[in-house]
Order: sequence, then structure tokens, then C-alpha cells
Amino acid sequence: MTPLILSLDTVNFSDEQFYRLCRANPEWKLERTPTGELVIMSPVGGVSGNREADLITDLNLWNRKTGRGKVFSSSTIFRLPNGGSRSPDAAWVSLDRWETLTTEQQEEFPPICPDFIIELRSRTDPLEPLQKKMQEYLNSGLQLGWLVNPQQEQVEIYRPDRPVEIVQLPARLSGESLLPGFELDLAQF
Repeated sequence: MTPLILSLDTVNFSDEQFYRLCRANPEWKLERTPTGELVIMSPVGGVSGNREADLITDLNLWNRKTGRGKVFSSSTIFRLPNGGSRSPDAAWVSLDRWETLTTEQQEEFPPICPDFIIELRSRTDPLEPLQKKMQEYLNSGLQLGWLVNPQQEQVEIYRPDRPVEIVQLPARLSGESLLPGFELDLAQF
């Protein structure tokens, strides 16, 4: 189902108000664009939920071995420097950057852009909003991002100051120098 976008141009939620709105409505999956629009996203189905769990598991297993950072699920909202509040399907923040945040910042919506994210397009997601979201992450400091698109059997790879690279599925992706030794085998997609 296509996410519902509410344009609330007469209401500008502060970070605190958005946080309180999310806490008061835990059954809603909300995001906020840099322009202040609220995005209400529907839950994913079984296939997408299983794929998302596999992606997070692989990333977390690598991270447990290396201890290089923190891994986050799609339930985590990050307050991006550009004003957006987003929740990627899987995210990783280096330990050095994570430890610069206060305990309170870590416990609420962390005011930091992840270093690495994975977005998984579900069957009902329109592609263009996901691509815009990936650009938003790049503009906020993302170092590496993968938009996995099973419908078109491809992955879009996002890196700063480089054009988007498209890789056909099945594929084996590398975490490159950011996540040394991390590889994701997308043969099952």
C-alpha cells in the first residue's frame, strides 16, 4: 500500500512534538520529510518482513564479530541534519559517531544520519519516493546505501559524490571500506 503523506503546511512540528506524537501513537509507523510532511506507512507483508529480518540479521552478525558500530531496525527513527525524521529498514552507525551522542539522544530519536542503510522496496512501495529518501540520506551524510528492489530485480547503490550504481539481482554486495568484510548475498531475492 502506498504510504499516506499528510501535508501540514500550517503546522510545523518541533522535534519534541514529533517525538511525542510518535510515542503517543506507537501503532503508527511515522516519518517526517525535511519540509515537514508526515508520512504514514503501512505495515509490510510476510515476504517483505522476512526479507527485512534477513538483512538486519546479516548486518548484525557482521557487526557482532567486528564491534565497529551499532545496528538498528526499521523501528528506529533518526533525526537527520536536514530536518527529516526517517527510519530505514536496516541501519548502521559507527561506534565513534554513536558515542558522541548523549545518553538522552541515544534513547530518543538519535540526531544523526546513519553511515550505512538498507532500504527494501516492498511489493506495494512506489519506487520514486524511496529514491528521493535515499538522496535525502546522502544529503545528510550517508556514506553507503543500498536500495534493494526485488520487483525490478536490482539494487541501487548510493555513495557520496558518485552516480547511483545499479546492480542486477542476484548479487553479492560488499560493505566496501566502510564495513570491511561485510558481504550480503542477495541470491534469495
